[in-house]
This record gives sequence, structure tokens and C-alpha cells, in this order.
Amino acid sequence: MTTAVTNRVLAEAIVPREGAQQWVKQALLVCVGIAVLAIAAKIKVPMWPVPITMGTFAVLTLGAAYGPRLGLVTIMGYMIVGALGFDVFAGSGAEAAGLTYMMGGTGGYLAGYMLATVLLGALARRGWDKTAPRMAGAMLLGNVLIYVPGLIWLGMLYGWDKPILQWGLTPFLIGDALKLALAAALLPMVWKLVARARG
Repeated sequence: MTTAVTNRVLAEAIVPREGAQQWVKQALLVCVGIAVLAIAAKIKVPMWPVPITMGTFAVLTLGAAYGPRLGLVTIMGYMIVGALGFDVFAGSGAEAAGLTYMMGGTGGYLAGYMLATVLLGALARRGWDKTAPRMAGAMLLGNVLIYVPGLIWLGMLYGWDKPILQWGLTPFLIGDALKLALAAALLPMVWKLVARARG
């Protein structure tokens, strides 16, 4: 019994897995998750040296909240919606959308989204989302999984003689550190609220 409670992710604590129409609950969570990802991708907070977009924050926190399986289904649904040409990515729009946008400079980061979602879900399944230090560590690992394929794809696309790190890594580190701190505080706080509501 204790193991079952410990292994739950946030979505399972809020929307229990038991009962009929379980597939309806999961379908609703996937739809809500896709909407959250699309909205977060368009949020830009003024910051130096570049504005902070909330897309990676949403991807990583959703992965932790949903768990590896439901998180992966949700992020894949988000990718499918984007591939169909809907304006759901941070830089997509009238000039570049759908597969054209996805195969451009951000393609590697989008692939990293899927890897990071599964990792955050797996770590949350082990309780990493219940304390701030572990959640911060999970977010750090998730960011690494986003940046590695992103930078590799940039190098393959534009050539390794280009300033790949200056294009795709260093301008975003300050913003990512702030988002990491926010997620590290947010998810454990939500868990405490859930425990208090059930207690």
C-alpha cells in the first residue's frame, strides 16, 4: 500500500486511476496537457540576454506531473498537432509552421522534449517531485536531455564551424535556472496541498 502511494505521480493523486471511464479521464488530461504546452510556448517573459519562454518549463513540469507514459502520450499529441500546422510552438507562425518548422533549428530541442518528458515522469514516479532539491536535480537532468539533441541538430544543420553554443545554449542558461527554481518549489508545494486536502 505504501509503495503504491509513493509511486503515484501528481496527476494520479488528483485524478485517481480507479473507476470506470478511466480512458476518458486520461484523454481529458492529454487534451489539457496539449493546451497547456501550446499556451506556455507562446508566453515570453522579458529577460536578459533573451526573453524567457515557458515551453521547457511546461514540458518538464508536465512530465513530472503526468508520469512517463501519459506524459509521453501528451507530448507526442502536442508534436502531432504542431506537425499538422497549428501554431503551438514558441517560434512557429505564419512564416514557418508544421513539419517545416519542426525540421528547422528547433527540431533537436523538440526531440529532446520527448526524452525529457519520459525522464521527468520516471523520476517523479520514484518520488523526486516531492522535495525541492530532488526536483531541481530532475529539472537539471531534463534540461540536459533537451539541450544535447538540440545542439547536435544545430551542428548537423548549420555546420560545426558555427557558434553553436552561442546560438543554442548560453543565452538561455539564466532563464532556465530561474525556471528550474520555480519548478523545484512548485511541484513539492502542490504535493503538500494535495496531502493536506486528503488529510
